[in-house]
Amino acid sequence: MKRRDFFKAVGGIVTALGISELDVLRLSDRYGSALAQSTSRKLALLIGINEYSATPLNGCTTDVELQSELLIHRFGFQPADIVVLRNQQATRQQIEAAFMQHLVEQAQPGDIVVFHYSGYGRRIQLDEKHSDEQNQQENSDQRLAPKTLDSTISSLVPVDSPIASSAESLVNDVLEETLWLMLRSLQTENVTTILDTSFYTPPTALLPGNLRIRSLPQIASAQIHPLELELQQQLINRIAPYRLLVPPHAALNLPGLFITASQTDQPAAETQWSGFSAGLFTYALTQSLWEATPATTIHVSLSKASSVVEQVVGKQQPQLCGQKSQQQADVALHFMPDINVSADGVAIAVEDNGKAAQLWLAGLQPTLLQYYGVNSRFKVVSPSSSEATTSSAQLQMRSRTGLTAKALLIADNENTNAIQPGQLVQEAIRIIPRNINLNVALDPGLERIERVDATSAFATVSFVTLVTSGEQLADCLFGRIQDDTQSTTASRYGLFTLARELIPNTAGDAGEAVKVAVQRLIPKLQTLLAAKLWRLTSNESSDLDIKATLEVVSAQKQVIIERETQHFQTDRQVEKTTPTAVSSTLGIPSLPIGSRIKYKIINHSDRPVYLLLLGLDSSKNPIVLYPGKALAASGTSDTASTQELAIAPESTLSVPRTEIDFEWILHGPPAVCETQLILSRGPFTQTLAALDAVREDLRGEEYISILSNPLEVTQALLRDLQTASAIALETIGAAPDTYALDVNAWASFNFIYQVT
Repeated sequence: MKRRDFFKAVGGIVTALGISELDVLRLSDRYGSALAQSTSRKLALLIGINEYSATPLNGCTTDVELQSELLIHRFGFQPADIVVLRNQQATRQQIEAAFMQHLVEQAQPGDIVVFHYSGYGRRIQLDEKHSDEQNQQENSDQRLAPKTLDSTISSLVPVDSPIASSAESLVNDVLEETLWLMLRSLQTENVTTILDTSFYTPPTALLPGNLRIRSLPQIASAQIHPLELELQQQLINRIAPYRLLVPPHAALNLPGLFITASQTDQPAAETQWSGFSAGLFTYALTQSLWEATPATTIHVSLSKASSVVEQVVGKQQPQLCGQKSQQQADVALHFMPDINVSADGVAIAVEDNGKAAQLWLAGLQPTLLQYYGVNSRFKVVSPSSSEATTSSAQLQMRSRTGLTAKALLIADNENTNAIQPGQLVQEAIRIIPRNINLNVALDPGLERIERVDATSAFATVSFVTLVTSGEQLADCLFGRIQDDTQSTTASRYGLFTLARELIPNTAGDAGEAVKVAVQRLIPKLQTLLAAKLWRLTSNESSDLDIKATLEVVSAQKQVIIERETQHFQTDRQVEKTTPTAVSSTLGIPSLPIGSRIKYKIINHSDRPVYLLLLGLDSSKNPIVLYPGKALAASGTSDTASTQELAIAPESTLSVPRTEIDFEWILHGPPAVCETQLILSRGPFTQTLAALDAVREDLRGEEYISILSNPLEVTQALLRDLQTASAIALETIGAAPDTYALDVNAWASFNFIYQVT
């Protein structure tokens, strides 16, 4: 095929990008030759498609906005070096032409390249004739290692490709193998590829309306568009044979880092938050990168993102491939912040002579942002070269729509500088409502009479809000358990994650009435609400100087998860520990049943801090670390008092402590476990009183046990954090039915791991 014919194949040039045929023809001349000088450019191509003809998505264009704002404001990308294709711009030809023109032609050795795709993916079953022809074509080229093309292939679905099989069975997708070849055409190894899509379609489409799966059903007996195959062949001809590796190992040998939103056999979801939709993985990943510093590794960022995904939807864990992924776990992302400070947002626009600003708040955790209240305050960060300082100026949030908020400058004196666009902001005071409920959605598979009964039953549960599918993010589903061994008339009910996984210990007996099931589930609903509330305390922005690790107790020290405050990172040159799980998928480590674990907390602050530990075991039962009791001489309960777990300045505490004769052993069933470590500069007076109310024994030592009143304890915890913050609600204009929490008054770390 002639060179001009090849570039016809990748035609359909985007006029808005200014790509001419002459520009594209220059690719062959410039490929393989680097510029004499190092450009050190940062280039990005971001693809987001909502407007599919038959089954549109909602969150893909938000994804590219999340990525674009992150790259510009945290990682120093120039807006002119970021190309975004949205909706109707993202045809197959335009995606491939933009990749070649913007990335392959321009990127030089040492440059940084980011490619992001949000949209549908799918599997394509090739018809027998097409598969045989393709095998013959591939094997006829003696320069390539022998290979056999799988008859089922994965692809990204552009906006102009048929959603379902047509009479001609011709698909116009961007094949996964084409993407691999384009990535290998880049002259730089500093490449990060992110695909927020999936190629697996779950067997049931019955999902709550605020969740959409980013995969389409497999197409059977299809043919690939001839222009796509011509592009592949041209790319093969241009790439040296030693750089070609074919499936199934191709993704492992792609340049840089290749990140997908889910494992091969898992769907990837987008969800509707308060006022906007976004890909769950993209939102979680970009949020974790907002708080990243140059010392942060990609594994830490992905671990935090994986935890958020697990909390929201359940079974969807990202996958990391690429040549860089095979290195040690301390590999950093290619694009790292230039300043050693985290951020929760940025001023993207200012008005009133710098006295008011529009804030982009994608640095706040997704589960927190939807409850982030008016009158919350932010510190303004003033970057200077590789460091940053926090000015005395603060911004107070007056309103929020989706990811953007309007805020007013709170000046402490007349010399407070006006806000400038691009200035980063950090949390200072967190306002959250006191009356947060658990959001429960009814499974779409319930019959009408079941829905009526469930609606009536949940109306009597004061702490539950029944949400309408598609309008608000649900915390769990109430639905019927599909059991082939039971009669279809003898229904069983339980609670499910949004990924339709049954929550342990929620299944009822066959024939149970809906209203009886709801009443039976009230204790579990209280537990789920308690977990939702204590997750809202997550806080690594505190100026408390604290680090916490989860370790396996064995002959050789094994650090599984590591968390630390931003202050701990920036003020100390500490040796980074590489987490080494016994076995692990990306992000969430796996520990075998019977493992002995402990938490180690280091307090480098100049003051003592008090510790509280809450969590969910593998059966989703609430657990708590009961502190020991100091017993008076009489030994009566009237004279017994619960001891605070305090960590002195410049000291370390292990839980369990070595001098205490109890071991923390992981028990079954296999499932995900969660622990929240909360450390406060004020005592947990009300929390301990709530623990004492249900603690019948007089143990003098610490121990882990089931918590019978998780909701009361968690509400007491929030009141204690309010007391430690010492903020009078009226002084900042906060409503009486809210908590005003000073982020420097406490730190809170979330640990999630899989028991296998």
